Amino acid sequence: MLLDLSEEHKEHLAFLPQVDSAVVAEFGRIAVEFLRRGSNPKVYEGAARKLNVSSDTVQHGVEGLTYLLTESSKLMISELDFQDSVFVLGFSEELNKLLLQLYLDNRKEIRTILSELAPDLPSYHSLEWRLDVQLASRSLRQQIKPAVTIKLHLNHNGSQNTNVLQTDPATLLHLVQQLEQALEEMKTNHCRRVVRNIK
Repeated sequence: MLLDLSEEHKEHLAFLPQVDSAVVAEFGRIAVEFLRRGSNPKVYEGAARKLNVSSDTVQHGVEGLTYLLTESSKLMISELDFQDSVFVLGFSEELNKLLLQLYLDNRKEIRTILSELAPDLPSYHSLEWRLDVQLASRSLRQQIKPAVTIKLHLNHNGSQNTNVLQTDPATLLHLVQQLEQALEEMKTNHCRRVVRNIK
């Protein structure tokens, strides 16, 4: 599986051939630190002064390298696929080997960091429902008052918990429509890109 890099990412990575291989290796270290601790503008400014370029150029280079390493690690692409993905960037053979070595050295650590960043959310297990209709009461002989009772079973951290919800059919219908609208929205290109970056 080859990585599909956007033009913006290719522009960010285009800075790498202009610097020494030791600088690219340092950028790789900064990229992994960026994943662990977040962005650090002081590091970008210090590197920019040493290289006589703008801080934004260094930041974009590190972010491009971070994206390359995280996407490759997420997808667990093979060495050959990584080389083919980087080959389209037109880098020198030495730089391609250096990027491959960065990927191989850091992919397990990056996957560990990404798994720690993933939200720990409950997952669906099963659902039970019941429709109750009150047809009359002491004060009203002719009334129809429907209610839907839902018992939702969720798995979270190996344990199962249960939530009981009760609503009227109109609210339930509105909820179903909103969920269907959200599912349709997930099919748009923008949402696919966002989901791909979250994984």
